Amino acid sequence: MHFFHHLRGHGAHEHHFGRGGRHGFGRGGWGEGDEGRGGRRRRMFDSSELRLVLLKLIADQPRHGYELIRAIEDLTGGFYVPSPGVVYPTLTMLHEMGQIEETASGGSRKAFAVTAEGTAHLVAKKEEVEALFARLAQFANARERTDGGPVRRAMQNLKTVLMYRLDGGDVKTETLHQVASILDEAAQKIERL
Repeated sequence: MHFFHHLRGHGAHEHHFGRGGRHGFGRGGWGEGDEGRGGRRRRMFDSSELRLVLLKLIADQPRHGYELIRAIEDLTGGFYVPSPGVVYPTLTMLHEMGQIEETASGGSRKAFAVTAEGTAHLVAKKEEVEALFARLAQFANARERTDGGPVRRAMQNLKTVLMYRLDGGDVKTETLHQVASILDEAAQKIERL
């Protein structure tokens, strides 16, 4: 297991909206994601779900850690990029559970292949695996919808207006509350669509 030890401390945070430098929904261990109602965080994946996602990707073809990160990024259209600090400890756990094994990759990085035990586990969890990958596809579809068309134009317009109206030290507190109220009302209307 020595291969993983120096990687455990890398990147303790999750990254969302990975391409284009967009800001994420949340940060934290094991794939914490967007804010739920009332400000409570919901996780993108819990630890067992992430294990299944990585195991399925490795079962599809042998991969090393960086390839797994990129695969998840591609599956979500760049919406979700798990950090090395989340992925590598999960790979360590899968290795210790006997579900993956190191395989010769011809490069400096170690690739991982699924074992018979890992394959059996995927068969037993078939429905859950399918649901997890459907969730990943939903994020890709959402990213595609919000990256173009009228929604993108409107979001850019809102950003421009906010920067122009609020970028100054003389903005009254009352104005800030009014702006926040307008944004809250818009969010509630969108939620009710």
